[in-house]
Amino acid sequence: MLSRVFEIVPRPANLEGETCWVLFHQDRLLLKRGDLEQGFPTENVHRWLSDEPLREHYLGRLGGAHCVAVALPNECEIPEGYEALGLRQLVGVFDEHRFSVVSRAKQLLTWYSNHQFCSRCGNATRLHQRDAAMICSVCEYTQYPRITPCVIMLVRREQRVLLAHSARFTTPMFSCLAGFMEAGETAEDAVRREVYEETGIRVTDLRYHASQSWPFPHALMLAFSAEYESGEIRLDDEEITEADWFAPDELPLIPPQGSIARTLIDDWLADVQQEKGSGL
Repeated sequence: MLSRVFEIVPRPANLEGETCWVLFHQDRLLLKRGDLEQGFPTENVHRWLSDEPLREHYLGRLGGAHCVAVALPNECEIPEGYEALGLRQLVGVFDEHRFSVVSRAKQLLTWYSNHQFCSRCGNATRLHQRDAAMICSVCEYTQYPRITPCVIMLVRREQRVLLAHSARFTTPMFSCLAGFMEAGETAEDAVRREVYEETGIRVTDLRYHASQSWPFPHALMLAFSAEYESGEIRLDDEEITEADWFAPDELPLIPPQGSIARTLIDDWLADVQQEKGSGL
């Protein structure tokens, strides 16, 4: 399947033409078995898997095709010829546009499931007629999908970078430092605070790199590079189990392609290679 651009657009009155169904079963994406390159199923699988009509959430267009997300009932069985895959299995497998579709679908479905009642008065909510939002049936308080801003940063020190192993990792992988932004905090302040809190290192010369929607469960990752300023590594025992400075030829296991952490590391490696080539 060729890469096609994903665009978030309003739902049309009629879904004319090709429609891609982004189906989730118990938080896993339902795809045709062994056929990842074909993308999302175009058959109305969910309509014959459930006796009750299921809520369809319009996502936008992937190329010329409509994309619609549906959460399947937990008790339904996966149909023959299909498999349910965890989203982390698709990082680096799906191109950025298909992963954006999956990310938006997962976040919208999670938000819809968690906002059936008003957080202000406790009454039932309903879908907004126009926006992607839930509106209270009594006080009309409107709740939009939750997006949690996070920072992720690659700290450079000459021709080495600071990588860490998180306590939540299930493999010996090392990655960039990362953390949630606090209320009233700028992204740059969050970078400085997180690096210092987790490793005792102070940084300078922050440069914004890129962003990535990360559906675990609803994060927006803001990526930065930063230069070492001062300090020695001092670990936060609760979050980081190990951290060190690594040269290009001694990197440990690092995140997979498709993650913004890997993009930061790959771009640093390219910079180091360019500096060597120029004799710097």
